[in-house]
Amino acid sequence: MTGRGPERTAARSAVRAATGRLGARVAGLRWADVPSEVRERVSAVLVDAVAVTALGAREPAQRALVEAWDAPAGPAPLFGTGREVAVDAAAWLNATASVRLELDDGHRLAGGHPAAHGFPAVLALAARHRVPGEELCCALLAAYEVAARFGRATRLRPGTHPHGNWGVAGAAAGCARVLGLSATDTATAIDAGGGLPVAGPFVAALDGNPVRDLWMGAANQSGLAAARLAASGTGHPTGVAADALGDLLGTLDPDLLDGGDGWEVLGGYFKQHSSCSFTHAAVDAALDLRDRVDGEIEQVLVEVHSLGAQLDRTSWPTPLAAMFSLPFAVATALRRGRMAPADTSPHALGDPATADLARRITVRAAADLDARLPTERPARVTVTTAAGPLVAERPNPVGDAAHHPFTSRDRDRVLGALLGSPDTMADLRTRCAALPTTPDAGEALRALGAAIPVR
Repeated sequence: MTGRGPERTAARSAVRAATGRLGARVAGLRWADVPSEVRERVSAVLVDAVAVTALGAREPAQRALVEAWDAPAGPAPLFGTGREVAVDAAAWLNATASVRLELDDGHRLAGGHPAAHGFPAVLALAARHRVPGEELCCALLAAYEVAARFGRATRLRPGTHPHGNWGVAGAAAGCARVLGLSATDTATAIDAGGGLPVAGPFVAALDGNPVRDLWMGAANQSGLAAARLAASGTGHPTGVAADALGDLLGTLDPDLLDGGDGWEVLGGYFKQHSSCSFTHAAVDAALDLRDRVDGEIEQVLVEVHSLGAQLDRTSWPTPLAAMFSLPFAVATALRRGRMAPADTSPHALGDPATADLARRITVRAAADLDARLPTERPARVTVTTAAGPLVAERPNPVGDAAHHPFTSRDRDRVLGALLGSPDTMADLRTRCAALPTTPDAGEALRALGAAIPVR
């Protein structure tokens, strides 16, 4: 529905009121009042975000993007590169690096990645404004909480990718907190963020088009723009998300924007496979079956919810396309016992044995698995050999808050191996844990960036 009818006017009013309450909550955050469990989780998400950004920065495509950007020097670290660049460039380039390998953390009920939508912008802006560490931590928490709430409240139209739309409001909230804006101005920033979505087609990821990574860069830059608009005093909040997210791109439930006193950051997940989260439960099931397979695999049936059923491509022209292919991910898991960044190298993508097995994999939506959404994102894998079928099922991926959640030690194991040294993860964790007590977060962030080995 479009236009200025009574229903649209009421929707805008409800969204504007909700963003007002969110603005007050963000402006009123005090780190000392945040429960210890939440503080620890924010630190864990930050460690994860910095580590996967540094890993993404090593990829040839990301290095080429950084070179083409030709960013001017500035105060903000480009994690994993040893460089410091201007705020907007750091926000964009760190954001694209963070999603490059599909290892960034996410939130199942939000339907995407709250941290990647706002952390790069918040960190870059904090490096410029040299805010106290407690303020940076409040800003990161605000970015996550607001983004996750907008994600939970938004139901995108089928075929829309969640990168770069509902999460912009979170980036705006976090940047507003870094700038020290009032509750009213913070609400204005959140409102503006709700009016700056990317209308990204999901098929771009299936095709392997790297524009999908740029949507996350756009989200972080848009968050900066929204906060700066509010800081200028020229914003005019209207509940625009009711139209942008709740009409053009899908539906938006204002009651979910600021409902409840819980903390969304506690409901997130960490990844262990370098692929779209819709593949993870199937990969976990395939890994369970791998050691039980006796003889040559004749065929594989992957039954999944309808959200994941679209990931059925059996060709992958780019690493991104492979990470969004259930046949590739499952075939790789069965053959190699993993789904890691190395498995999307040019050599691995051209492996004829993987391609041959992938062609014997059928992906099918299952009504009984669909019925378990959104509480679960289940998958069932049946591997058939001459000896008969073997079946494994998973309700959610390992690492989800609702299914074998990862501890910090688990993340050190996964990411430390990829970074090349467990000591690097230990150093990241120590530095991030010390952030709340630092008087100058900018100096601490630059030291953090300098401490990450460049490869």
